[in-house]
Amino acid sequence: MTPQLHTLSNGFRIVTERMPGLQSASIGVWVAAGGRDERPEQNGIAHFLEHMAFKGTKTRSPVQIAEAIEDVGGYMNAYTSREVTAYYARVLGQDVPLGLDVIADILRNSTLDARELEVERGVILSEIGQALDTPDDVIFDWLQEQAYPEQPLGRTILGPAERVKGFSRDDLSGFVGEHYGPGQMILSAAGDVDHDAIVEIAERQFGDMTPVNQKVAGAAKFVGGEVRREKQLEQAHVAIGFESPNYRSEDAYVAQVYAAAMGGGMASRLFQEIREKRGLCYTIFAQAGAYTDTGMTTVYAGTSGDQVGDLARLTIDEMKRAAEDFTEEETARAKAQMKAGLLMGLEGPSSRAERMARMVQIWGYVPALDHVVERIEAVSRDDLRRYAERMAVEAPMALALYGPVAGAPDHAALNEARAA
Repeated sequence: MTPQLHTLSNGFRIVTERMPGLQSASIGVWVAAGGRDERPEQNGIAHFLEHMAFKGTKTRSPVQIAEAIEDVGGYMNAYTSREVTAYYARVLGQDVPLGLDVIADILRNSTLDARELEVERGVILSEIGQALDTPDDVIFDWLQEQAYPEQPLGRTILGPAERVKGFSRDDLSGFVGEHYGPGQMILSAAGDVDHDAIVEIAERQFGDMTPVNQKVAGAAKFVGGEVRREKQLEQAHVAIGFESPNYRSEDAYVAQVYAAAMGGGMASRLFQEIREKRGLCYTIFAQAGAYTDTGMTTVYAGTSGDQVGDLARLTIDEMKRAAEDFTEEETARAKAQMKAGLLMGLEGPSSRAERMARMVQIWGYVPALDHVVERIEAVSRDDLRRYAERMAVEAPMALALYGPVAGAPDHAALNEARAA
């Protein structure tokens, strides 16, 4: 199972991997345009456009788009992130040409009908309201904003309601013209697929597209700060973010292993010390996220209002202690978790298609899995201790608090605890 990569003359890229024994395929187009590519007045438009893609084309109504895929037992969806928008489907191998035809149709022939635009505007406003009503969702948006204030990377993907209310058809088509060129698109397919056949289809569907001069998003700078919003909730929600490596950094794998060791499972440090030994929370975890030019390692926990102060301080204490006494056993466990998570996840065609698209976007090729496993294995205990020292003491920090959080230490107090 070796990925095959082909680039059309206009820059449109196709990457495929045949997975023997499968009768289904995951196919999609990943567009290198997301929330961080928006200007301030466009905040939320990438996500709005993703919704509108399914609302009718020159040849298919919204119902016909859905029926085309579901009549053959398939599934179709899309998502918007800060650096990419993806449109994808899961179908049987024999229906790959149909799936690609529908995806190409919604990407290239969307009518952005005025009536459908108003309907979908209401849907998105409801989605924004739902997010604001979900504390353990919205707190991550607030943390992102504190980490990257007044920057595209710090804005929400959904956008503020007042912006969404004002978007017009011209605004949406303008964003397409700026960012939806062939050089920004990657067609990725895994499962029961034939590379040459997909390249031929892609040539017909996308080969006549004209390149666009996409404006590259400015470099992000992790600043840090605090947002604290008190509200009468059952739980106090705490999210702490630390500047960490970008995708291409030599420390990218160290960051992932560190997050697994600190809060990646039931045996992790934070889970054991803060939940199991002290009973200060039900949920606590750590994760490492990365972008093209920056990254953030995040610790999240939900606790009671009277325990939020102890939880925040203990989190910093555990991070500092890890810099001194990470063990070989912890290192091996975290690496095993990371390898298993990667390899198990890639047993499905959807995960493989997504990984290939992201790797081509980042590196221009798909690194061999053996190489990735070697990079994980190469992370040592000393690497973790060095990285843990940086996270505990040096890395800029952002803090988001929501709920009954009056007793929580502020940003300055936590930074003092880190330096002590």
